[in-house]
Amino acid sequence: VGYHVRDYFTAQWEKFSHIPRGVLAHSTHVRGTGTFENGVESPRVQVTLASGIPRDVCERINLGWRDPATINPEDFANREDEGILLVRKAGEQLYRLDSSAAN
Repeated sequence: VGYHVRDYFTAQWEKFSHIPRGVLAHSTHVRGTGTFENGVESPRVQVTLASGIPRDVCERINLGWRDPATINPEDFANREDEGILLVRKAGEQLYRLDSSAAN
């Protein structure tokens, strides 16, 4: 089904009613909020993958694509006043919650 805003699915429910709601929920969580009016989807954010996944596959599921070799992370440094946050090594640390803390 690709990744779309919620209104994309609700406005065309007859087309997507057979898709499990969990799949549709995941799709909308990736794209975030936005509108779908007069057949035009207007998401609040553009999701772009810098990935070895082929461009046509990303575009087919309604995601942008960028060659990761073209990205210099330092181009994004110190731009918080523009709404851009660089988190160095983000995702390299995984944490396991102490299950005994929940008891």
